[in-house]
Amino acid sequence: MKKKLLNADKYPAKCEYCLKGRPSPDGENVLCVKNGIVPKNSSCRAYKYDVMKRRPAKPAAIESVDPEDFKI
Repeated sequence: MKKKLLNADKYPAKCEYCLKGRPSPDGENVLCVKNGIVPKNSSCRAYKYDVMKRRPAKPAAIESVDPEDFKI
């Protein structure tokens, strides 16, 4: 059975998130073990998703809280 991400539509295959790629010093490309220097948005058949490379979105800003909301 082929392994597939449950949220594959939300996180498409990119060399930026691949287990085999490392960010280049310029930050524009990825240094791939299989294909050498490639753009961040490309992908190949050897793609394996690495959870630790994805940056989560920033949390939403908290609105100011009124002390009256917490009184019983």
